Amino acid sequence: DPNLRSQMLGGFRHFSRLAAVYNMAKFNVVFVLGGPGAGKGTQCSKIVEKFGWVHLSAGDLLREERNSGSKHGEMISDYIKKGQIVPVEVTVGLIKTAMEKSGKENFLIDGFPRNKDNLDGWGRVMENDVDVKFVLFFDCPEETCLTRALERGKTSGRTDDNEDSFKLRIRTYMESTMPIIELFEAKGMVKKVSSVPGPEEVFAEVEKLF
Repeated sequence: DPNLRSQMLGGFRHFSRLAAVYNMAKFNVVFVLGGPGAGKGTQCSKIVEKFGWVHLSAGDLLREERNSGSKHGEMISDYIKKGQIVPVEVTVGLIKTAMEKSGKENFLIDGFPRNKDNLDGWGRVMENDVDVKFVLFFDCPEETCLTRALERGKTSGRTDDNEDSFKLRIRTYMESTMPIIELFEAKGMVKKVSSVPGPEEVFAEVEKLF
């Protein structure tokens, strides 16, 4: 029946258009992880400049929310001061909103997921909306990270760029975030770059991955 054939073709074309729209709607994500002071922000800025990806820092989004006077702000402030991890629903909600508002599709998500709870929460909320390409892991010794964080603290105005906060953050990172990096590593999804050299040398390695 020519009519039936025509309807089926029309239906198929409609489905193909919907599938194309759905695929376009999927966000491409690279998780950027490394200890405090490992240079994640510096390298993300360079990736943005050269490759046009959108940089979303979980920490920056939380700090903005903290300063906005919203209902979550005070709670976030308390967690950050103690070097603890903010509840996942809050962080994933802020990331998702920022991604949707941007109108773009390629995202560097810096400083997330920091623990198993973060990863599980991400899976619950974002699994069908994103394609996680890989984890960009900046490997940096603790002493180097501390020196950088203290240097940054002289000008950053960040309440957590001091030695006491750094020690709490590095402990949280070693106990909670390293197991997440190892989990991704077991899936062959980690691309590791030493962030000990200067920013330009580090970026020479990073840009090979994009």
